[in-house]
Amino acid sequence: MVKHIVMWRLKEEAGVEDARKIKELLERLKDICEGAIEIEVGIDTLKSSQSFDVSLYSVFESKEALEAYNTHPEHLKAVDFIKSVVCERIAVDY
Repeated sequence: MVKHIVMWRLKEEAGVEDARKIKELLERLKDICEGAIEIEVGIDTLKSSQSFDVSLYSVFESKEALEAYNTHPEHLKAVDFIKSVVCERIAVDY
């Protein structure tokens, strides 16, 4: 099992609708990508200086399932949108 966690900061001009679209695009991948056990996206409500705006918590059956998710055409569409509205990204896989 592999856990994949990502957090993003939105660009100043991006808003809550962009965060909601990220959530929608990523969460629907659970039913599309084989080997995805769990995909949960959270939108920050605290808005502190240390906060990231959007977070992804996902679990995959294996490293291979995570790699398949990363290259899935629907995931790549989501990535294109995400890159257009974020200014910073951090991630960890374990």
